[in-house]
Amino acid sequence: QVQLVESGGGLAQPGGSLTLSCEASGITLNRWSVRWLRQYPGEKREEVSCISTSVGSVYYEDDVNGRFTVSRDNAKGTVLLQMNNLKPEDTTVNYCATVRSCNSTELIYVGQGTQVTIST
Repeated sequence: QVQLVESGGGLAQPGGSLTLSCEASGITLNRWSVRWLRQYPGEKREEVSCISTSVGSVYYEDDVNGRFTVSRDNAKGTVLLQMNNLKPEDTTVNYCATVRSCNSTELIYVGQGTQVTIST
């Protein structure tokens, strides 16, 4: 069966950095557009970033643009989210999901999430 696994979350200080990784089993992640999402307590998941397949077009939500970078490690078949200049409001559970395109709202496969906590 298909499984997405996020890793790299944890505790960081404001202004610090974390790199999240999304790894898949049962599918080849390089063949999918991949969306990163976040979910605040009591709220719906919302998009943070997306990277498409062939040309690697990327999208960022406004408040992470310039701080976060999404990329692929094609050799490892993973998708990374480099998170810099982290802020307390970046404290969320972060998920990766496969989508047919970055214009599509339908999440096909979704990981279990990884907690990011930004605190002194």
